[in-house]
Amino acid sequence: MITVAETMLSDLSVLPRIQCSEGGTLELELGPLSPELEEIAKEELRESPENRKEGIEKLREMLKGETDLKTPYFSDAWLVRFLRPCKYYPESAFELVKRYYAFKQKHIAFYDNLTPSKEKNVFEHDILTVLPARDQHFRRILVIELGKKWKHTKCTLDEVFKGCVLYLEAAMLENATQVAGAVVIFDMDGLSMQQTWQFTPPFAKRIVDWLQDAIPCRIKNIHIVNQPYIFNVVFALFKPFLREKLRKRIIFHGTDRKSLHSYLAPKCLPKCYGGSLEIPRISGVQWLELLNLCDQEFQAINSYGYNKS
Repeated sequence: MITVAETMLSDLSVLPRIQCSEGGTLELELGPLSPELEEIAKEELRESPENRKEGIEKLREMLKGETDLKTPYFSDAWLVRFLRPCKYYPESAFELVKRYYAFKQKHIAFYDNLTPSKEKNVFEHDILTVLPARDQHFRRILVIELGKKWKHTKCTLDEVFKGCVLYLEAAMLENATQVAGAVVIFDMDGLSMQQTWQFTPPFAKRIVDWLQDAIPCRIKNIHIVNQPYIFNVVFALFKPFLREKLRKRIIFHGTDRKSLHSYLAPKCLPKCYGGSLEIPRISGVQWLELLNLCDQEFQAINSYGYNKS
């Protein structure tokens, strides 16, 4: 069994956990895979003791040869984060590692010293949250509300992007999320024309490049709900950069809850999406409190990458 210390790149050895005011606890799920997820890893990702051992050894040797790229290749758990989405093919994982750090280098303005404690604003506006229950396929569900809740004059799209990056880096620590992946719900209820003007082609390209090429996470679907007609203006900015694989994973539901439920079981969704989930919503402030406990881990993550010229 991998311990918290083995999972983390920092000296953090205690499982980050907070007590919720509604009762219960909120924590990153750093434990081993369940039997169901072990089977998914075996069937979908070619995970086996033999492939794991061989993949780790080969990927480590490849990364040792990249003298201009500093990585934590000494960490088996970190190497597995890149091997899993590449189905344990070390050559593919090697290319993913390089794209991951190349993207960070290209967009250094957003990644430099990126930690939860420095990005309080986006969490305090409560437009990003991860639902308290995984879906029926054990996937994390990230909800982004860019309509009524989003005060674009007080919280920029770049801040939203950085908040998403922080969530993703945290999710990458979880074995269950590495295997099962994640889905995203974009709730566009109340999107205004003034908000649509905040979206630009460079922003759209950055997001699409990040999703398609630079993240070691299995994004299984992106669900667009409650979108008004003017959302077409926004989506038109993204379409030119989408490749077929990602394009097929973007599903438009509007207010059709049956359509959404054909992908996400009602038991995993709150009432606002026609679900029956009784667990209280976790606010952005609560997630911030949890992620702040991992601040030194994010600092460790930021210490790796291509040599700065």
